[in-house]
Amino acid sequence: MRYKELKVVDIPKWGTFLREQWRINFASHLSNEEQKSIGMDGFLWHLCGWEKVTCLEKDAAIEAFKKQSKIKCTVFYQFIDEAYLVQNAQTLNVDELPYDQSHMFYGDIYIMDWDLNWTFIMTHSDNSGPYFIKN
Repeated sequence: MRYKELKVVDIPKWGTFLREQWRINFASHLSNEEQKSIGMDGFLWHLCGWEKVTCLEKDAAIEAFKKQSKIKCTVFYQFIDEAYLVQNAQTLNVDELPYDQSHMFYGDIYIMDWDLNWTFIMTHSDNSGPYFIKN
């Protein structure tokens, strides 16, 4: 990430916690069985891919992310516990995200508002995402 006025703090080992908070906040309308049946035990973003939540996709998702108030948010991944807290995040944009689509572990990235109002997801799949969900 380029740092401009952004304040980025490593929060190692928070990945599991943040993924669970994401699941509780954005997918709690589905039972555990329903979540497993659409593959959310592997990829949280399947919630969007299987159309189990109202969300924006592709360019509309990117535009929504750009327009959100981003005071403080978290950045985390699907398969690793590396995570970041981004403060003063008003200028955070897609190009600054620590994202590598070609790398399976770093390919699925979730940005979540600290107050759990919205999430932006970029996936490793060429055919899926990005997605934006607003509560």
